[in-house]
Amino acid sequence: MAQALLAYMAVVSIVLLVMMGMDKSKAKKHEWRIAERTLFTLAIAGGAVGGVLGMYLFRHKTRHNSFAFGFPLLAAIQIFIIVQIW
Repeated sequence: MAQALLAYMAVVSIVLLVMMGMDKSKAKKHEWRIAERTLFTLAIAGGAVGGVLGMYLFRHKTRHNSFAFGFPLLAAIQIFIIVQIW
């Protein structure tokens, strides 16, 4: 069970990391963006670690308080849950 949960969270994190990169690219080109709600939904669904990595790797959404505090908080909670289950 713990391995399946870890694998699920890793996949969702990778998806969110890629989406953060895509959104940053779209922002630079002034194109249609990925909704913040979508990014947060993926973070809540288990991808917060990828969201935090994406924020700082792509320097994206770091000035938005909801992302700057929300993603790391969600990541800490998700890591805590994985550690407790493992």
